[in-house]
Amino acid sequence: MDAEQTVNGRGALADSAIRELIRSGAVRNAEEGNVRPASLDLAITSEVYRIEDIFLPRPGESVRDILKLGHPTAHHLSHPLERNVTYLARLQESFFLPSDIFCFFNPKSSTGRVDIQVRVVADSISRFDTIMPGGYSGELWLLITPRSFPVLLIAGESLSQVRFFNYDSVLGHAGLQAEYEKTPLIWDGAGVSLPFTSHCMDADNNLLLTVDLSQDFIGWECLGVNKILDLSKRKSYRPMEFFNPVRREGDHVHLHQGGMYILYTTERVLVPPHLSCEIVPMDERTGEFRAHYAGFVDPGWGYGRSGELKGRRLVLELRPFEDIVLRDRQPVTKIRYASLASLPATLYDTLDSNYTSDPRQEQGLSKHFNVEVT
Repeated sequence: MDAEQTVNGRGALADSAIRELIRSGAVRNAEEGNVRPASLDLAITSEVYRIEDIFLPRPGESVRDILKLGHPTAHHLSHPLERNVTYLARLQESFFLPSDIFCFFNPKSSTGRVDIQVRVVADSISRFDTIMPGGYSGELWLLITPRSFPVLLIAGESLSQVRFFNYDSVLGHAGLQAEYEKTPLIWDGAGVSLPFTSHCMDADNNLLLTVDLSQDFIGWECLGVNKILDLSKRKSYRPMEFFNPVRREGDHVHLHQGGMYILYTTERVLVPPHLSCEIVPMDERTGEFRAHYAGFVDPGWGYGRSGELKGRRLVLELRPFEDIVLRDRQPVTKIRYASLASLPATLYDTLDSNYTSDPRQEQGLSKHFNVEVT
């Protein structure tokens, strides 16, 4: 493919550039093994506080200096984090970034799929999950709120990841259409590319995706139980201990206010090696719900080792804010693409990932669960 002609040194940083940030000391205490194709997994430390109130610093304030606003109580990681209680954990990594490097954070996919809400807080930044403009120096903290069941963590566990940029390279309409004409980005289940005009419907230069309710089994609903999920354990739990399978009712499904559902897109999404992709929320005109919590898709998703695949479904973590009925192929979320500053050395589909190594994991549960026939 002609990706080499597309990258121009400006945009989202790929794995080799992230490793250079670590080696130069711009990102400190990070493990190079946590580098992904275009992101870095961040690890929590054992410095954790249970807090009563959520807060953000103002310019010139450090998180540590205003920690008292949250009425903190030290929390030892030998004890689980309770449901619907918020904790603040210091992250292992700290940043001393060059003036041209800014970044955004998002939950890891496994974090969203077990209904843990996480948000990064940084010194002097009055927004979550954001460091803009560039040149940040300081500690990083993570707000953690388990929503459906208590969780047990260990120091070093990664719940969030960061993406670095040296330029805002989000594709506008013309750039997105040109990429689509070169390599279609959305496919159906039969390996047929879908028309650009049918999925680029809004004026925000995002591609529209719909929910798949075409089969009897359509996803999972979090039970909201008090059983503890130990996040250090892999493939150790039965899905039915924490989830109920969701089955369609005709061509639709009823979702209840405040519930958390794992559903899937109808479309297969392809992220070529020279692009990254982000899931973005629908606006309130589509309904009062949020369709994702882990919103980043690495380059190489649905691409295969050398372009032989025709996309892969995205998993949605959907929470309704009112009782709703979803129908098959109803629009539920959007994706936007950004160009990379350089090609990654490793693509997502070549990684030994829980979601690529086991085809059954298209059922969408996190790496903590043994997949069962439902």
